[in-house]
Amino acid sequence: MSTGRTAIQQDLHGTVAYELGSAILRGDYAPASVLPREAELMGAFGVSRTVLREALRTLTSKGLVESRPRVGTRVRARDAWNLLDADVLQWYARVAPPVAFALKLQEMREMIEPFAAGLAASARDEAALATLADAHGAMAAARNVDEWVRADLRFHLAVLAACDNELLVPLGTLIERTLEGQLRLNAKRADVYNAALPAHTAVYDAIRRGNAALARRAMTKLLTTTRERIEQ
Repeated sequence: MSTGRTAIQQDLHGTVAYELGSAILRGDYAPASVLPREAELMGAFGVSRTVLREALRTLTSKGLVESRPRVGTRVRARDAWNLLDADVLQWYARVAPPVAFALKLQEMREMIEPFAAGLAASARDEAALATLADAHGAMAAARNVDEWVRADLRFHLAVLAACDNELLVPLGTLIERTLEGQLRLNAKRADVYNAALPAHTAVYDAIRRGNAALARRAMTKLLTTTRERIEQ
């Protein structure tokens, strides 16, 4: 098989996996229900059996479905879904009610980011602090919502990177795309993002000064304001 044909097939099975996965996450196929037969799915997506089976293998690896002899491909229970898989999280963000999803993501942030800010203050890594300073400066210089959101995202990822815990860095990368959507939701009015700068500055100053307790409190306060905006 040529390289070009392989790439096309990979793109096709990725598209099918996305469409089916999104349908499952949206609730089109309930947990414990059986997906349509192969022939029906092949016709619906206009793909070969090879492409369809590769897509189903992808969904199986992500915990969304399982195949059983003489039964077919069944949707697994929600607690088996790997929602921290980067693809699944992104698919879920696209089909879930926006505010409800934003609040779930917010709960994750409230559990992690204040302690990450405290760790960043204690770590005092100069290179990481420089990255954080650049992000903070970009927020201060932002002239519109798009510039603000990009800088805001860089700021929060920089806090995770500065905490000297390599296990938290992939978490930031994992939620990066969905967090961008939440930040955009919060900054949809110009006055909102202008008003948010002092709270970020308080976090930055506490980390720069090495005050872990103050950094935790400042990040908690920032995220409390974020939650209030989402709920409004």
